[in-house]
Amino acid sequence: MEPRRAIRMPALEPDPIFPRPEPRRAIRMPALEPDPDAARPEPHGSLPMPALEPDPDAARPAEFWTLSGRGRCMPRLPEPTPPSNLISFMMERLGMGDEPSPSLEPGQRPVGRSRNNMAMARRGQDTENAEGAVAALPGHGRGLWRGRGVVLPGIRERDVTVPSRGQPHAAAAPTSSPQGPQPVLPPTPTSGMLPAASKPAPALKPVAKGTPLSMGLNLIKIHCQNEAVYQYHVTFSPEVECQTTRCAMMKEHWKVTGDTTAFDGTILYLPILLTELVTVKSRRKSDGEEVSITIQLTKTLKPSSDLCIPLYNVVFRRVMRILGMELIRRDFFEPERATILHRYRLQIWPGYSVSIRKKDGGLFLLADSIHKVIRSDSVLDVMHSINKQSVSSFRDECAKQLLGNTVITRYNNRTYCISDIDWNKTPKDSFTLASGEEITFADYYRKTYGVTIRDLDQPLLVSTPRVKQTPGGKSSLDSILLVPELSFMIGISDLKGSRAAKDVMREMAQSPRQHYERLTSLLRRIKDNADASGELMRWGLSLDQDICRTEGRVLPMERVNLRHSSFIPGKDLSWHKEITREASISVINLHFWLLLYPKRLQDVAKDLVTTMEKVCGPLGMQVNRPVMVKLVDDHISTYGKAIQDFLQNHENVQLVLCITPSSREDLYSSIKKLCCVNSAVPSQVISAQSLMGHLVKTRSVVQKVLLQINCKLGGELWGVDIPLKELMVVGIDVYHSRSKRQCSAVGFVASMNQTLTKWYSRVVLQMPHQELAESLQVCLSYTLQQFYKENHYLPKKVIVYRDGVSDSQLNTVLQYEIPQMQESFSFFKYQPSMVFMVVQKQISTTFYTVTGEQFGPPPPGAVIDHTVTSLDWQDFYLLAHSSHQGFGVPTRYICLLNTSNPSNEHLQRLTFKLCHLYWNWPGTVCVPAPCKYAHKLAFLSGQILQHQPNQQLNNKLFFL
Repeated sequence: MEPRRAIRMPALEPDPIFPRPEPRRAIRMPALEPDPDAARPEPHGSLPMPALEPDPDAARPAEFWTLSGRGRCMPRLPEPTPPSNLISFMMERLGMGDEPSPSLEPGQRPVGRSRNNMAMARRGQDTENAEGAVAALPGHGRGLWRGRGVVLPGIRERDVTVPSRGQPHAAAAPTSSPQGPQPVLPPTPTSGMLPAASKPAPALKPVAKGTPLSMGLNLIKIHCQNEAVYQYHVTFSPEVECQTTRCAMMKEHWKVTGDTTAFDGTILYLPILLTELVTVKSRRKSDGEEVSITIQLTKTLKPSSDLCIPLYNVVFRRVMRILGMELIRRDFFEPERATILHRYRLQIWPGYSVSIRKKDGGLFLLADSIHKVIRSDSVLDVMHSINKQSVSSFRDECAKQLLGNTVITRYNNRTYCISDIDWNKTPKDSFTLASGEEITFADYYRKTYGVTIRDLDQPLLVSTPRVKQTPGGKSSLDSILLVPELSFMIGISDLKGSRAAKDVMREMAQSPRQHYERLTSLLRRIKDNADASGELMRWGLSLDQDICRTEGRVLPMERVNLRHSSFIPGKDLSWHKEITREASISVINLHFWLLLYPKRLQDVAKDLVTTMEKVCGPLGMQVNRPVMVKLVDDHISTYGKAIQDFLQNHENVQLVLCITPSSREDLYSSIKKLCCVNSAVPSQVISAQSLMGHLVKTRSVVQKVLLQINCKLGGELWGVDIPLKELMVVGIDVYHSRSKRQCSAVGFVASMNQTLTKWYSRVVLQMPHQELAESLQVCLSYTLQQFYKENHYLPKKVIVYRDGVSDSQLNTVLQYEIPQMQESFSFFKYQPSMVFMVVQKQISTTFYTVTGEQFGPPPPGAVIDHTVTSLDWQDFYLLAHSSHQGFGVPTRYICLLNTSNPSNEHLQRLTFKLCHLYWNWPGTVCVPAPCKYAHKLAFLSGQILQHQPNQQLNNKLFFL
């Protein structure tokens, strides 16, 4: 390998899509109240900004916390300490005054605009609000595509700017005004709704530049041979309520419908065309009454229609069952081919995840080779082991270790999530069957499944499924009781980091060649099985016998900048050696800091300080000797009292560093709450076990700790070249606790400077398991105010990366979250260009590099933006990190809104750059750094703190 050397990268050409910004102009803004959290005075020449209210959680009334459709009130969240001088102007402008937000009724969608307007916009109709302004949120169809689109009748093209669903279009030219002492920004145009333009053909997608790369994906092309699929509506007279009975009656008339049918009780799909109206008769077996069945044609669907995809997925499930596979949730497994690890009492079941998707290149079967880890020990065995370890707190420990975990019942291979433990019920208790018969749990399992329960005194597990809406509009929520003796734990989450977890991961690891052979083996099994292939052919479907092979691209490598040098990373995209041998961009020296340790770890504490003094020099840091406090024991109260006493008696403490004997979650949580909520001091918790290894290992650990401390104090480690000017990048993520009573936390992190090395964060606590983020307009308004304080201008480009959104939630995010952020711009009376990207990392798509018949992991920077991308959204797949083993799992990026006009290539390049800026890892990560920071912040606030952090820490990465 050639030695690395500093390389001067050629400057990027001026972006024709991101024009050079005009000279900054003075802006008159509403007056700003003094910020009690800001210690430094306002610099000369800064512009006044509006003061903001505290987070809306403290201002909204109790009615806001009534969960829609559930009829129960949740307790108020703890209120953050508000600033001393506040005005209500901001909250009134944001529509969050005295009136509480209305709770949603069952079945309603939380959208930010009128549902009628949104529905009409999807149909492409013109809608106007009461003032006559055209409503402006994009609907289902795509908007303008690189300047192409539909101009609405009666509206001149130069008068409107249509925000499209992820499609670039020409933004309105900024209004220029003569310079003067007090110029004013032009008023923000009224936000309205415009119907989306028709979708362009897939061939119109631009082809970006890059190094070509032959790639294979785990997608198999599906060919449709039938001319059409016919949809029928089936009615029964008199009405038959039981779905099973309706299906049985339809099977009696196979001579009319044919052998190939798909019937859900109301809708019937057939590959053949019947006469327009068919009436047949059946006799109900329960009472002998004659039932008239009417079959009426409703739709003739193209084989590649979106409405056919659910049908094809049902058909393919039948194929997998024909091959003898067991359906567990949505995936198929083969228990008879399980690998048994006797040493750890674990079983590894091989299986497949299959689904049919419609892409730019047509219909594809998305198939992935997966595994499921099953414990050989039942939940009852786990409870017995807990009882041996902690008799006094047995029930509390059971709840802590079991609640939220997923179990499988081997008698029916179904999975359930444990939500509670009913200590008052046992298998000797009885319940009522649907027939009205009373039967005990023990007798039920013996008669139904032939299983004998040995321990009749064990408690029962409670699994509460999601709320389901019945046809009458009522919510159905029936708890399921499970027997611990017949339930088995799934997964290895509690074994993380152990030798058992490493052995399991090694057993499940697959090389690209092994993964490819597993997929082709499935295709051969379908082809060789007459029943399986015949099931597909009856619906006119056939599969290619090889995976999809296409051409991708590799983005150019990025230059990493330190204080005195720059370098191009190696092929593994890791720069651990460089960052520990050269000074970071900026450092914060440690002058006054506290070190706490139990007295039995005194030698470990002294060695830590000595090592920090030795390794801080190459990092560019100066570390003074700390105030060392020796504790009598390692109890939570001992740590807490020592921290409180020291912080009360000393000011300007830069850092609190605690050495703990082991990794204890309760102790860690207590320390973080004291430092991040009650006080505003960055903190670092180190387990003594990580400092007791070999000297070289200890030195490496201390180097990483110092780099992390530098980040928490406000330092900057490294950066990359960012050609865009006046840019702000935002990351948003939502953390959900396993507990159904614990609030979810929204992490909001935004960049504060041109090089994207300064960050500002906010946290919003909301209802448990609520994915849609609320109060984004307030978060963004605080962020814009802070951005202005730091730079003395507002950003002209805002690019948002939203993590954790599934395909089914994309439209809701478009209608609910994006308008919140747009309202913040209108409050500041300016309209920047905005790009809103959804980040999906939990996907099944995988990449290989293909050279002849050789398969290997793709290089970092591999990207695909055609053939296998979505028809409805502008999206691309990017693999930013290095895949040391096996195939590459990329991250999918979906552009929901684009009021700027960057090309697809520019968005990909910027996204790849951001994957270099996560300072907890000296290398690239799978998602942009703002998303990682938002995830860390949301996890700390939602799981550890369960409270909003102290606002004085908002301008530091204290959550790393």
